[in-house]
Order: sequence, then C-alpha cells, then structure tokens
Amino acid sequence: MTPLFAPQAYNNAWSNYRLHRACAGLNAEELAAPRPSFFGSIIATLNHILSVDLFYVSALEGACVGPSAFVEEVPHPDMSVLRAAQRDVDRRLISLTEDAILPDPSRLVQMPRDRGVQAERFDRTFLHLIQHQIHHRGQVHALLSMTPVPPPQLDEFYMAWDDDAQRRAPDLTDMGFSDADIWGGR
Repeated sequence: MTPLFAPQAYNNAWSNYRLHRACAGLNAEELAAPRPSFFGSIIATLNHILSVDLFYVSALEGACVGPSAFVEEVPHPDMSVLRAAQRDVDRRLISLTEDAILPDPSRLVQMPRDRGVQAERFDRTFLHLIQHQIHHRGQVHALLSMTPVPPPQLDEFYMAWDDDAQRRAPDLTDMGFSDADIWGGR
C-alpha cells in the first residue's frame, strides 16, 4: 500500500494547486461571501483544509501542533498567503511519503486532542488526511460553481496515458514536479 502514498500526496498537491489557481480568480469579497457550506465561504473552507493539513502533517512528522491548529477560523484571508502556506504543507506531505518512515506504516502517530492524546497508525492517518482533503475540495469546487470562475477539473488526467500526461505537464512543471517524481519506476 505505501508505494501508492507518494502518488496520492502528489495528486493532492496538484489538486490543491488547480483549485487555488481557480480561486485566485476571485476577489477578496467573492472569496469571503457567505455561501451554503460547512464553513460558510470559500476562503473559510480553504483555511479549514490548510489547518487540518497542518495538524495531521505535523503529527505524521512526529511533532503534532495539537488542537491549537483549529483555533482561528480564517488565519489566512489573503489568497496568495493561503496558497503559499498550502503549497508548503503539501510539499511536506510529499516528503513524508518519500521518507524512510514508510517501511513501518503501522507505527503509531500521536495527536494531542482536547480530551487527551489520540494514537493512530501512520497509514490510517495518512489515508484519513487524503480523504479529508478530497471531501472539502469537493465543497469548494461546488461553491465555485456559484461564482463567475468555473470550477477546475480535479478528478481526471492522473493516469499514465499520454493524453493525461500532456494535460498535466504544464501544471507539474509550474509546481516543480514531473511524472518521474510522481511515478518513479511504478
């Protein structure tokens, strides 16, 4: 299972990149406009994604920031600052999947919670984080459909097929990645 972690982490970063690029087409008022969702706006939902990423990635790294990651609802109201912070945590997640830690995917990750420390396996924590991202990116995707900015394609173009590789190549180049980074010898 762990050989698939790196491609999932790269796909996660690519999806965030595409979603943030689309959201950057909105002004601050449109990003913060009240919308029917868990967090009430596009910018609040994007900040929630980042806050949860910071919590779980720091836990996977072995130094969990703890529940304080969830205190501020919108710590980054500026989209450019949010994009940079998300890019950073996405790269940290990719690094984790390529680290020597993965030979032991069952090692326990310690996560301080309000009611004590939660211990969970590395592999299960990683998969939970990926699912969390997908869930909330889907919400932002739907919210974008209520704006003048068209939602980006997020669920295709990650196959080895030449057409897919050509479609993603400009984004990956802009991000500093390549198919060889993602797939290696897989």
